[in-house]
Amino acid sequence: MNSLQDFMISKVRVKMFELFFTNQSELYYVREITRAIKEEINAVRRELDRMLSTGILRSEQRGNRLYYSLNSKYLYFQELQQMVAKTSGLGEKIRKARRKLGTLNFVMFSARFIKGLAPRHSEVDLLVVGEVVLPELEQLVKQEEKRIGREINYAVFSMDEFDFRKTRRDPFIMDVLYGSRVMIIGSEEEFVEKNLPGL
Repeated sequence: MNSLQDFMISKVRVKMFELFFTNQSELYYVREITRAIKEEINAVRRELDRMLSTGILRSEQRGNRLYYSLNSKYLYFQELQQMVAKTSGLGEKIRKARRKLGTLNFVMFSARFIKGLAPRHSEVDLLVVGEVVLPELEQLVKQEEKRIGREINYAVFSMDEFDFRKTRRDPFIMDVLYGSRVMIIGSEEEFVEKNLPGL
């Protein structure tokens, strides 16, 4: 199974990436981080220093505490965000359970979902395209809803219906295609371009 550990030596850094990238608008101080990821404070401090020096994180003083947050201007921010989405939380669960879930052509999360934000009106957090075993998917979604403490808006289409709606320029599908997303399964290019010249 591919994971963030493939690219990083430190398991502490992996946990910190998962914490920061799944709660992108949050600011954390050192002891909050150590509690959240259940690691030693010295190891956390070492990783914070490294992540600050590379520009992945920013820090700011508030009262007598130093808070850390993600730096969205970091050169590889988007790539790291995508890797974390694929290797943690619901993304990881879907990839691990792929065979049980049926034949999945595409799975995507909205950009708002991976930032930990609720969807805007009529937006979906998750779109799944393929021959999907719905009870299996529903179970994974319910587990994640319990974990994050809110409902997840999702839609499921067969490949034929998805292609048909794309050729008809269905407003819902157009919103998905023109919106920001992270592909968990499937090619971004095929997801957008198949049967849809001009996009």
